[in-house]
Amino acid sequence: MYKEVCSALDDAGQDDSVLTVITGQGDYFSSGNDLNNALRAFKGSPDEMVKETSGVVRNFVCKVIDFPKPLVAMVNGPAIGIATTILGLCDLVYASDKATFNTPFSKLGQHPEACSSYTFPRIMGLSKATEVLLFNKTLTAREACNVGLVTEVFPDATFKKEVWSKLIDYATLPKNCLALSKQLIRKVEKEKLHAVCEREFELLNTRAYSDDAINAVQRFFQRKSQL
Repeated sequence: MYKEVCSALDDAGQDDSVLTVITGQGDYFSSGNDLNNALRAFKGSPDEMVKETSGVVRNFVCKVIDFPKPLVAMVNGPAIGIATTILGLCDLVYASDKATFNTPFSKLGQHPEACSSYTFPRIMGLSKATEVLLFNKTLTAREACNVGLVTEVFPDATFKKEVWSKLIDYATLPKNCLALSKQLIRKVEKEKLHAVCEREFELLNTRAYSDDAINAVQRFFQRKSQL
C-alpha cells in the first residue's frame, strides 16, 4: 500500500495538475498501520523485517516532504497513527466535522513518526503536542483546527461539495507560481525534516522488539479477541 501511494505521488508530482489531494474511502480517512503485519510470516531475521518495513514507510514520508506541488488532505473521517502525523507535512488540511485525530503510539509501545516529533510542537505548541503524541489525546476536528493542524472544518453533509468547490477554484491558479511559492516556503525546512525523519526511524527500528512494544501489541490483540 505504501509503495502504491509513493507511485501515485510520483505520478501526481509530474503530471499537469496544479495540486494534489489525498483522502480516504468510506468512513475512515485511514486507520493507520495494520498491526497484523507484526505477525506475518517473513523470510529472514526480525531485524531484516524491521528494516524492510520501516524503509517503505520512511520512503513514503520522504516523498511527502519532497512533493513539489501543493498537497491537500481531505480528512473525511477518523485518522489514526501515521494518518494523523503525516498531516503536519501537508500544505492544507480540510476536515469533516466527523473526523477525529489520534496517535496511540505509547499504547502500542511505539514512537512518533512522519516528522511529528518536530512538526507537531511547531504547529500546536509543546504542551498540546505532548498530550497528543505521548498521552494519546484524541482531537476532534474542531480541536485540531483550533491548534493549527487542520485548516478548516466543514459539516459532514456538505464536506465534499464545499471542499471540492474550493479546490476547483484553486486549480485555476498558475501551476508554476504555486509550485515555486511552495518550494520557497518549504525549502528552509526540508533538510531539517529529512533529518528528523531519519532520527525517528532510527528509534523505531531499535525499539521495534523492545519489551514495551511486544507487550503492547500482545495486549492489543488480546483486547481485540475479546470483542
